[in-house]
Amino acid sequence: MNTAALLVAAGRGQRAGGGLPKQWRLLTGKPVAQWTLDAFHHAPGIGPIVLVLSPEDAEAWASFSCDPRLILATGGPDRAASVRNGLAALDGIGVDRVLIHDIARPCVSQALIAAVIHALDDAPAAAPGLAVTDALWTGADDEVTGTQDRDGLFAAQTPQGFHLDAIRAAHAAHHATHPGGAADDVEVARAAGLRVAIVPGEADNLKITRPEDFARAERILRQDMDVRLGNGYDVHRFGPGDHVMLCGVAVPYERGLQGHSDADVGMHAITDAIYGALAQGDIGRHFPPSDPQWKGADSAIFLRHAGNLARDMGFQISNIDCTLVCEWPKIGPHAEAMAHALSQILNLSADRISVKATTSERLGFTGRGEGIAALATTALIKG
Repeated sequence: MNTAALLVAAGRGQRAGGGLPKQWRLLTGKPVAQWTLDAFHHAPGIGPIVLVLSPEDAEAWASFSCDPRLILATGGPDRAASVRNGLAALDGIGVDRVLIHDIARPCVSQALIAAVIHALDDAPAAAPGLAVTDALWTGADDEVTGTQDRDGLFAAQTPQGFHLDAIRAAHAAHHATHPGGAADDVEVARAAGLRVAIVPGEADNLKITRPEDFARAERILRQDMDVRLGNGYDVHRFGPGDHVMLCGVAVPYERGLQGHSDADVGMHAITDAIYGALAQGDIGRHFPPSDPQWKGADSAIFLRHAGNLARDMGFQISNIDCTLVCEWPKIGPHAEAMAHALSQILNLSADRISVKATTSERLGFTGRGEGIAALATTALIKG
């Protein structure tokens, strides 16, 4: 059976502070929503992902509409309405199950996602719950008024998983009789008589609600991060021609660079840096120069392959720094266009890409004007 994820990101709650809805605030360098999305993108067993957004979040709509892996849906006046809109977006795409998750739980683990999916083999609904272990009080006016038995109590978490047809019917019935909504989708399911299996929850699967939750989430994410650094180096000699290809830009010059492909020395160095961070060799391993099909090839083919390989292995490119070493041509006037070209190939924001140049003070083959060298460094993050 194919399982979809439905991520609810239409809330406007600002109890977490910061002046923005919490899903758009930065957490260890990227928005909370992106951490959550990445967790489901990398989860085995998850197919389509529906992201429910508020109509007010124009920037988010513009950003995520470019991601072919996402189905966007418009949020409603409350959470239940947003979920119904997300479920409607799954019509006709061939999924049987859905995991509904709060976007403000960015620390959800791959193991927990897999456990909920597995539990749906034996139940129409399943959700993680964390057994309550602390003593529970009742209180009023800042005073303890009593105690509450904690036996059989669980703190509810997401993702909450359901057979798709069952939760659709449950939401439709609940909306007809309870227009005010529900605390979560388990409440909706139980109101429809569905049996909900409890999957053991995880303490780290916190929901960001208060300002102090950001610091805790950052600690959790950092301890689970896999950070890789890679470097690349390449050289190409000058030969006949009227331009050089550098980082995807044709720069006019009285000579060209010679190589088996288009000899884009900058792109080759960046590509090797990504392969190196992944411990996947170099361009020659993936695109042997002995293979005639790569003669004169656009180096974007190599870079795009490296970027896709990083994503397939669960990594996100954090940043790229490329230095071109040459006396001529001058790189400065073209550096911005080069960063933009690389960003288009890698689907990476241009502000995470640096292209700069230096000379070798007339020393060596670059100083003698015999060719161009390039050095590149990249950082990859899995988490």
